[in-house]
Amino acid sequence: MNLLLDRIASPLGTILLVSDGTALRALDFEDYQDRMHRLLHRHYGGYTLTSGYCGARDQLESYFAGDLAALDTIAVQTAGTEFQHRVWSALRAIPPGSTASYGDIAARIGVPAARRAVGLANGANPVAIVVPCHRVIGADGRLTGYGGGLHRKSWLLRHEAAILRSSEPGARTDHDPAPASIAASPSR
Repeated sequence: MNLLLDRIASPLGTILLVSDGTALRALDFEDYQDRMHRLLHRHYGGYTLTSGYCGARDQLESYFAGDLAALDTIAVQTAGTEFQHRVWSALRAIPPGSTASYGDIAARIGVPAARRAVGLANGANPVAIVVPCHRVIGADGRLTGYGGGLHRKSWLLRHEAAILRSSEPGARTDHDPAPASIAASPSR
């Protein structure tokens, strides 16, 4: 399989985008590229990466500039099980600035006892940020693991909260972007 590799600078470090020319196949952070290559090999077997423009670049840059809806327009075509795809679809339905627990997602897909399986599917998400696994937190409201590191998950949640607060009528522009209810936890 021939795939395109694009790199974009972001407030979270360099992001790697992998596309088939039509849809996004993988997204990871440059410091996690070994994991991305393992995932690509597992899902697609032999593949080649050629440097090239991925359309998702524009939408991600818009997202980081404050257009939270820009992620919704990115076409995604990933390998995975039927269950994983159901979980990933439910993740895309979590609105920016909102969070859900593994149990919430399990209930949304009609398998309320599958919290742990939802957690595994969440962790196997090959297109972080676009399929917003960063919006999934523990049932106690604490941050849980994130493939790119908890510091990135925390940043993404603060970014979304700050953009939403700044768009409210009468909003101040000198706000602290950290959601008060989110507490970091090293657990996964």
